[in-house]
Amino acid sequence: MGRGKIEIKRIENANSRQVTFSKRRAGLLKKAHELSVLCDAEVAVIVFSKSGKLFEFSSSGMKKTLSRYGNYQSSSDSKVENLQEEDCAEVDLLKDEISKLQKKHLQLQGKGLNILNFKELQNLEQQLHHALLSVRERKERLLAIQLEESRLKEQRAELENETLRRQVQELRSFLPSFTHYVPSYIKCFAIDPRNAVLNHGCLDDSNCSLQKTNSDTTLQLGLPGDAHAHDRRKNEGDRESPSSDSVTTNTTTATADRISLV
Repeated sequence: MGRGKIEIKRIENANSRQVTFSKRRAGLLKKAHELSVLCDAEVAVIVFSKSGKLFEFSSSGMKKTLSRYGNYQSSSDSKVENLQEEDCAEVDLLKDEISKLQKKHLQLQGKGLNILNFKELQNLEQQLHHALLSVRERKERLLAIQLEESRLKEQRAELENETLRRQVQELRSFLPSFTHYVPSYIKCFAIDPRNAVLNHGCLDDSNCSLQKTNSDTTLQLGLPGDAHAHDRRKNEGDRESPSSDSVTTNTTTATADRISLV
């Protein structure tokens, strides 16, 4: 069983407090002696009891250790002072540098030129001239880059258009080709459903006008080749002398046939 932890606070019992003081003082001095021997260190311990008694330990003499401690304190204080002085000097230099840079910045903007002489103004002019050349060179370089990028974009667009045209041509090659001719218009002419004779000369003449009749007329639609068939049917109908109703019916049927053929 190990020793349990005790609460670190003032011992109220005087006898217990004195016994604890004696034991821990002896242990502290022993540890100081061991530290000096094991680690070859200069150790000094000073202890005053509540009643004012002095207990001390020093591995190489108390006075020597105390004098060394005093010298170290004075040297550390001097180092601190030196560091503070050096810091102050550096701060002053930085302040001066900042003020000079601010003045130079204002002069580059064309302000605060009254304190400059002729030579300083010439130097400032040369600096501004070199700065202007640098700015122009940078601007020209950026413009050249932009022009090159636009040219590359145009080339890519042309390549894409060429690719699309090639694809369209390839697709057209797969489609069947139409060899027969499809007329773009259909001739129209008027006929008399009861008694009308077609003028065959008008079929070949593009300037032929529609024939005027006193009775009602119907519009016949069809290709020019269908007109001859219509003439034959009309001649056969005249020989048979059908009634007006049958003529109208036959004409309507023939017109429907010609429309279906178209």
